[in-house]
Amino acid sequence: MTPGEAILSLLGQRAERATICPSEAARLLAGPQGDWRAEMEAVHAATDELLEDGVITLSWKGETKQKRRGPYRIARR
Repeated sequence: MTPGEAILSLLGQRAERATICPSEAARLLAGPQGDWRAEMEAVHAATDELLEDGVITLSWKGETKQKRRGPYRIARR
């Protein structure tokens, strides 16, 4: 599974307007015993690609973010 697939898979399991934390995708990629922190760079890169492609939106504390910077949540567009 690619980082982008992990993000979209998790979003597909949530309610329409629900969000995920990028670390959830990293944990999915790393598996139960894996180092999820090592996956975060790939998840951030996939997030940037999905955002650029218009597939997802980003927010933090209810405010929409135009680009990934600092903490963020991911939602389907």
